[in-house]
Amino acid sequence: MTLPTQHRMSSFSIQRNLGTTHQTPNTSNKCFIITEFRCPILLPTNHGSHFRTLNALNSMEARCQHEVLTFNILLSQVDNLTTIDRSLAGPARTNQAAPCTNLITPPKVTGERKGRTYGRRPHLLRFYSPVSTLVNEAMKISPASSDRLSDKEEGSVIIIEEHNETAVYNAHVDTSGVDERKLMRKIDIALIPWLALLYLLSFLDRTSIGNAKLYNLTGDLHMTDKQYLLTLTIFFFSYAIFEVPSNVFLKRLRPSIWLSAMMLLWGVMMTVQGLVHDFGGLMGMRWMLGVFEAGLFPGVNYYLSCWYKRSEFGIRAAIFFSAASVSGAFGGLLAAAISKMDGIGGKPAWAWIFILEGLATVLAGVASFWIIQDFPDTARFLTEAERTVVVRRLQGDDQFSAAGEQLKMKYIWQSLLDWKTWVAMIIYMGCDAPLYAFSLFLPSIINQVCYQATPANLLSVPVYVFACIITCLVGYSADRWGHRGYFNIGFLCLGAAAYIILVASRNAALSYFAVYLATCGIYPVIPNTIAWVSNNVEGSYKRSVSIAMFISFGNINGAVSSNIYRAADKPWYPLGHGLVLMYIGLGISFSLVYLYLIKAENARRDRGERDEIIGDEKGEGKNEKNGRFATVDDAKREKGDEWSGYRYRL
Repeated sequence: MTLPTQHRMSSFSIQRNLGTTHQTPNTSNKCFIITEFRCPILLPTNHGSHFRTLNALNSMEARCQHEVLTFNILLSQVDNLTTIDRSLAGPARTNQAAPCTNLITPPKVTGERKGRTYGRRPHLLRFYSPVSTLVNEAMKISPASSDRLSDKEEGSVIIIEEHNETAVYNAHVDTSGVDERKLMRKIDIALIPWLALLYLLSFLDRTSIGNAKLYNLTGDLHMTDKQYLLTLTIFFFSYAIFEVPSNVFLKRLRPSIWLSAMMLLWGVMMTVQGLVHDFGGLMGMRWMLGVFEAGLFPGVNYYLSCWYKRSEFGIRAAIFFSAASVSGAFGGLLAAAISKMDGIGGKPAWAWIFILEGLATVLAGVASFWIIQDFPDTARFLTEAERTVVVRRLQGDDQFSAAGEQLKMKYIWQSLLDWKTWVAMIIYMGCDAPLYAFSLFLPSIINQVCYQATPANLLSVPVYVFACIITCLVGYSADRWGHRGYFNIGFLCLGAAAYIILVASRNAALSYFAVYLATCGIYPVIPNTIAWVSNNVEGSYKRSVSIAMFISFGNINGAVSSNIYRAADKPWYPLGHGLVLMYIGLGISFSLVYLYLIKAENARRDRGERDEIIGDEKGEGKNEKNGRFATVDDAKREKGDEWSGYRYRL
């Protein structure tokens, strides 16, 4: 037997019979019965994952998808353990989540159980079973018999009631033929390679001025060292200013139009940059380059977060960002090759670097109008069933706005007033300022070892290849094991060690080794920080503004990074290295602060201190301040990640 079509992809709440039939708001009268389920399960309250009033051990949600029913068992606070065999639950701990690694699989329900224990933090254990197997065992009692459940022995019956608090997206669409694993591969192929190429071109365009300097850019334009630093600085001001409005426009408009247009225009600016004849012309082109590049990096990170679950986003962000390290390696090789064109057409080598890279960007921008896809609910390369599966899996991952959200100023204010946004800005500043200092001045730093421009560019290639590899490894590991905050802190500490060596060393070989170590503390933490902060922001517009805000604040510090390596400090640049070390220290400190605060907030929600009042139920005074909502759906939609059932990712 299988569930009727209208029940597929529905969410269910599960209630252990306590002697009386307990009817919850917003549930239907249809129910299924599972007998002899050995895990003591209680129905959650209307506040999401809080079970204090029922003195429950855990809750269960069941979801039917592709003929497989998945049980998600979420641990809550435990006030007493008398309802469970202590040999199963582990030692009793007052006001802590009990270890639940020994829960027994339901009778005749096959498949594997997945999940890990995270101490106090609620977590999921999953049972997978063919629907036909489960329902044959489950429907031992008809729905009409539910009023006689009190006659059953306590603990032997669990009621599964269809839960209508969250409307099923595209309920009329049959998704039984969609293979989720193949679907995600299809999405990865359609999105990641092209977006990574665009970012490679973006990073190549903004940092190529460092390579151009090695081929007499400053001499031909009669620029002083101070003027050269100003051309680096002005880019970051326009880049930071336009990131937030660009992300709002990206959400309002189609990504295929907005991102492609921005890329086309910055390619034109890059090409014209190779035609300038003086300092003023270069300054103007660098400003415009920042204006049009501003939309890509925060925009793509927000865009990817709208496609993937929180546990899947890190590796995609890492692959996308690793294009920056590839561009570093590619840029050095390209600059060395283009330098052979010196004098062709009356143009110096540095001008050809700008012109050829700009023309490549223009071509990619034109192609992007057809290649870049839109958001999941309107993507042209997916079928309706595939689009439905993508949105439903996001909604199941607490991304309540995945089906769409109307622009309201309230959502933007939620981002501006959220403490997480401001702490994230300091963390990202501690990651991004070192990145720009590293990428802009690496050729010059290595040049102090070999004293020739072309070998300096070539010696930077293996450094960037190593950065690409370590970035992807960290992204994969953080997705697999979670705890992005600990990865951030650990790798930033490696970066700090590298810059301590650079400050103290007067040995060229040791300094070159420290450059490799520095890549571990700079490149991986950029996408990891973005994934970590994005994982903890819900609400489509709120997330777009939050991502743009902390990225823009990090980028404005690129203006500082571009001025800290002074010619007077050659060849060891102690001042520049010391200031980068200071930034890394800020990143470590505020990562610890962010981690502590979200753990504390999760604990408050576990204790019910953030519970909202739902419907007409009576609430205590302390809950009134958390808001009153007609349904849980309304609370999710209006509060986003501030909803009491939402849990932040460590």
